[in-house]
Parts: sequence; C-alpha cells; structure tokens
Amino acid sequence: MSDLHRRTVIFGAVAGLATPFVAQSALAQGMPRSFAGRGPITRGEAATITRIPTAQPLVAMTFDDGPHPNLTPQLLDMLRARGIRATFYVIGRNAARFPQILQRMVAEGHEIGNHTWSHPSLHGHSDASVLSQVDRTNRAVYDAVGRPPVTMRPPYGNLYDRQRLMLFETRGMPTVLWSVDPLDWQRPGSAVVSQRIIGSSHSGAVILAHDIHRATVRAMPSALDGVTGRGFRFATMSELIGWPRWDRRRLRLVEATS
Repeated sequence: MSDLHRRTVIFGAVAGLATPFVAQSALAQGMPRSFAGRGPITRGEAATITRIPTAQPLVAMTFDDGPHPNLTPQLLDMLRARGIRATFYVIGRNAARFPQILQRMVAEGHEIGNHTWSHPSLHGHSDASVLSQVDRTNRAVYDAVGRPPVTMRPPYGNLYDRQRLMLFETRGMPTVLWSVDPLDWQRPGSAVVSQRIIGSSHSGAVILAHDIHRATVRAMPSALDGVTGRGFRFATMSELIGWPRWDRRRLRLVEATS
C-alpha cells in the first residue's frame, strides 16, 4: 500500500446496509458540538482531527488494527509500567474475537476508538455501507465493555469529507487522523519507528502506530520514554480533544431511527 494511498481521501458510492444499533448523538450524550480550534461543526473538515491546538505539552498515542492476541497484551504491559493511557482504534471483528483484551484496556484507563468492522478502504462506499462498518464495530465494543467508541478512524484515512460530517451528525463521532506517522506499516525496523515518533512529536500531536506489528511493539519502550523525555505527557483522544474521559462516561448504545 503506497503512502499516497494511505493519505488520499477518495470519493464514490456503492450500496450497503446499516445495522440498527448506533451510539447516541453527540448532543444526546451531552458531548460538546465543538472542540478545540473548531467552533460549530458544520463541515466535514471541521469534524476531522489531525492534531489539537494546545499550549500544553500533550500528545495522544494511538494504535490501529488490533487487538492482536499476543502483541496487544505485551503493549499493554509496557503502557501500564509507565502509567500511560493510549487510544486503541480497534477493528470490529478483532474486538469481537478478543473481548477480554478490550476489557483489560478499559480496566487500565485506555480509550477504545472505532476502526471499522473489516478494515476496508471506504473509497466507493455509500453512506449506508460506512455506517454499517461503524455500527457493527460500535456494537462489538459495547458488547465487550459496556460503552461505544466516540471517535472513528477510517482505514488508510480514506473517507469522503461529506461522510465525515454525516458521521458526526448521525453518530456524534469525529474522524480522527494523525499528525505523526512513523510509517511503521512499511516495516522500517524498531529503531527507525522509535526515532520517527520521538523526533516528530509536538504539542497536540496525534501519533499513529499499529499494535499488530511486532517491530512496532518492540519500538514502544524507547519511543514512549523518548517522548516523555522531551517533556510531553500522554493523553487519550477524548482528553486531548477536551472531552470527559471516555472510560468514566456512561455512554449508551441506542436503536437507530430511520
């Protein structure tokens, strides 16, 4: 997969079916209809987060594509040893297979985000198909831990801008991308992954990594310690946005209305 493909937002539509269960809207959940640096959310780009403007030395460490049955628990051990809370953008079908790993994530203060059910490029997907991917994953996370995700990351970053606004308006979920990408999916080696994360981190950064790659997990001790050594503190995505901590909120899954 080329780096260009990972960063390109592509347009189109195909048929799909949405499941009947969705997270409550942002307004119904009491969640703000805006977040740092945005104002009212009336456009898809305003519902998209790559970084959060902040004077505080905060960064969000995020991991995609898990949970992995072996690597994710190893990563959780590393995070727990350092008192760091991260955000895991899980694939729904993996969440359904390994609910006990999600339960451990929540017990240790981490946040769980939505990374679609089967990790497709959403290029060419209809609104209904996008919602089906999101809703099935929300249901899997809810069944595992009793609350749904509040943010979504599209695979490869591919989601039509209009659909990002649609997702926020119908599900209360902003689209979270990233501002630091170590390109760990290219398998450059642990030392390179670590150096890229440390060197590129900045206040308000959203750092992308993948907990399905062994070299990435091996890179984490030095990467986390290096980012901390530069004076940054780690926050979950909700905390970076300025929302209440996800693991302490009473979020409900409700039936969609047509």
